[in-house]
Amino acid sequence: MSSRVFIDTNIVTYAHISNNPDKHTAALTLLKEKLSGSRVWISTQILSEFYSALSKNKYEHDKIVEFIYAMTQQLNVYPVTLEIVEKALSIKNRYQLSYWDSLMLSTALICECDVVYTEDLQHKQIIDGKLTIINPFSN
Repeated sequence: MSSRVFIDTNIVTYAHISNNPDKHTAALTLLKEKLSGSRVWISTQILSEFYSALSKNKYEHDKIVEFIYAMTQQLNVYPVTLEIVEKALSIKNRYQLSYWDSLMLSTALICECDVVYTEDLQHKQIIDGKLTIINPFSN
């Protein structure tokens, strides 16, 4: 059985923006590896944050739309729902995380993911006894 993984905004952003060559290469390698052997999830939150990150880096709207469309063809996309928001509020309170990180973790848990890849949270922390945070850029 393949694992279920969740990819944070920073991973898909680094895969498209190459101003940090090491992170760009690592993000591309991770996505290629996970797409070949795992069920890979993102959320509508990740798509929105990705759009924002690329537009701040002066990418044209049409190019970002092209990237988003390609992602939605390759990755499973889960919408942010009221259930996810409610779970996020609980996670935020319990783990003292930001709302946005809690929303991402809540979605990963609802999608029954084993791992979330992000550089923003504590490497190897386990959330709700089910979800392991992995920083793919950690040594």
